[in-house]
Amino acid sequence: MISLTDTHCHLYLPHFDNDRKTVIKQAIDCGINRILVPGIDIKTSEQALNLCAIYPNVLYAAIGIHPNSKNDFTEKSIGQLKSLAKSDHVVAIGEIGLDYYRLGNTIDHQKMMFQSQLEVASELDLPVCIHNRNSSEDIIEIVEKWLNRIREKKYQSISTGVFHSFNETLEIAKKIIYLGFYLGISGPITYPNNREFRRVIKMLPLENILIETDAPFLTPHPFRGQRNLPIYVKYVAQQISELYQMEMESIEKITSKNANDLFNWQ
Repeated sequence: MISLTDTHCHLYLPHFDNDRKTVIKQAIDCGINRILVPGIDIKTSEQALNLCAIYPNVLYAAIGIHPNSKNDFTEKSIGQLKSLAKSDHVVAIGEIGLDYYRLGNTIDHQKMMFQSQLEVASELDLPVCIHNRNSSEDIIEIVEKWLNRIREKKYQSISTGVFHSFNETLEIAKKIIYLGFYLGISGPITYPNNREFRRVIKMLPLENILIETDAPFLTPHPFRGQRNLPIYVKYVAQQISELYQMEMESIEKITSKNANDLFNWQ
């Protein structure tokens, strides 16, 4: 049986309302040992925590406000996040970041939200799950400055994070890894026409790779166009196995260890 971790799966979304219990049971039965459920606003962060309470030690939560969230972001939002973070189910702050493809909020507002939530993460010593779309230059600059501020304060430990659903160039990948972050690899790596992206991933150290579905989105080949499911994380792992010319068992162990190290799972 496989033993994998899905490090990004939005199980609270309406796409799963009719069969959520079945989808989670299928994942558990197929050997998906841990699933990270990231919020995209306060409401969905709370929903993620509610699911984690039902499936402890299988589901874990990241809490955060997505750059395209339409809800007003205020000091109250920061307080709400800090309050939610008191739960033992919370292992990260996310999904946070920048999105210049869909400007649900202005760029300045996105930057303010992102920087504020990075500060929450450092205050609580939690890693971050970062959403980056068409914003690599700005997002890397912000993250680098944030890390430098932490180091100046001489914190003994620095929890970095993961750039979720990474789909950028080799140059950007190297910058992210240099900063101490992981790259979350999802369904697009399996798309037949995505040869250049596979070439990029093949050149990166496996020790910096996490696997994820981003379910219900980014469904891997051969199910592209259908709803994504956490059990489909195995297709991402299989593609990585082929790229690195390693046995699936090794991919399972390494990527799961990477997730355990980042999210402090025991």
